[in-house]
Amino acid sequence: MIRVLSVRLLQAILVMAAVTAIAFIMFRFVGDPVATMVREGASQAEKDALRTTLGLDRPLLVQFLGFVGRALHGDLGTSFRYQESVVNLLLTRLPATLELVVVATVMSLAIGIPLGIVCALRPNGFLSRLIQSLSLVGISMPTFVTGLLLILIFAVNLRWLPSSGRGDLVDLGFWKTGFLTASGLKSLILPSITLALFQLTLIMRLVRSEMIDVLSSDYIRFAFARGLPRTYIYGRLALRNALMPVVTVTGLQIGQLIAFAIVTETVFQWPGMGLLFTNAVSYPDIPVLAAYLLFVGFLFVLINMLVDMLYAFIDPRLRTR
Repeated sequence: MIRVLSVRLLQAILVMAAVTAIAFIMFRFVGDPVATMVREGASQAEKDALRTTLGLDRPLLVQFLGFVGRALHGDLGTSFRYQESVVNLLLTRLPATLELVVVATVMSLAIGIPLGIVCALRPNGFLSRLIQSLSLVGISMPTFVTGLLLILIFAVNLRWLPSSGRGDLVDLGFWKTGFLTASGLKSLILPSITLALFQLTLIMRLVRSEMIDVLSSDYIRFAFARGLPRTYIYGRLALRNALMPVVTVTGLQIGQLIAFAIVTETVFQWPGMGLLFTNAVSYPDIPVLAAYLLFVGFLFVLINMLVDMLYAFIDPRLRTR
C-alpha cells in the first residue's frame, strides 16, 4: 500500500507541475490587465509604472519561477481587480461552490442509482423505456438552457423559488452556509437540479448497463439456483459489483462539477468560484484565473487518489491482491 501511495503521490506532483506551467503560460495571453486597470487617458509612463508594480515587465521565466515559489508557500498572488489575496477570494467563494456540488452529487446518486436498478431489472419494460427516453433529454440539453427553463417555470411563472443568489446565510466563523435557513435551502434547489441533471443521467445509464452485465454472470445464476433471497442477490451481490465504475465516474464527476459549475453559477448568479472565474475572464484578472485552474487541478488529483483507495473497500479481490 505504501508503494502504491508513493507512486500515486509522485504522479500527483508531476500533474500539478504540468498544471502550474499551463496555468501560467495560458493566461498570459488572455489580455493585458494594465489596459483594464489604468484610468482612461493614462499616459505611457503611468502604464509602465503599473506594469512594473505588477511585475509584468520582468522576463517570462523569472515571472514563472516567482509564481511557483509563491504557490509553494500558499501565496497565489493578489487579484488585479479586487486588490485582495487570491487565496482569501477563493476561500470566501469556496463554501458556495462546495454546497452546490455536494447537494447536486447526493441528488444524482440518490435518484440515479435506484432508477438504474429499476431499468436493469426489467430492461424491456414500459417504465424502463420511459426512464431511458427521458434521460436522453437530460444528457443532451445544455446546462444553461435547463437553468433558464427552470427559472422561467418555478421562479417567474409559479414564483415558488428564487431565481438567483444564496438567500440568507448563517456565519459559523469558518463557513457561511445556507443549509440552516429556509431561504438558503430554497435557493439551492434550482441550481442543484441544473447541475445534477447530467450526472444523474450518466449514473443511471451506467448502473443499468453494469447491473445487466452482472445479472447475466454465472455466480448470479448460481445464487438463484441456491435459493438465496432476491434482495440479497440484487442488493449485495449484483449492485456491489456494479458500483465499481460508478465510484470512478462519480469521483471524476465531482471534480468536473466543481470545474464546470461556471455556467450554472453564472445563470443563477450563485456567488461561488465559478462566478468569480467568469468575472476574472472579462477583466482579465490573471492571478485569479491561474489560481482557479491550480485549485481545480489539485481537486482532480486528490479525488482520483481517494477513488483508488475506495476500490479496496468495495472490491474484496483488490484487498486480497
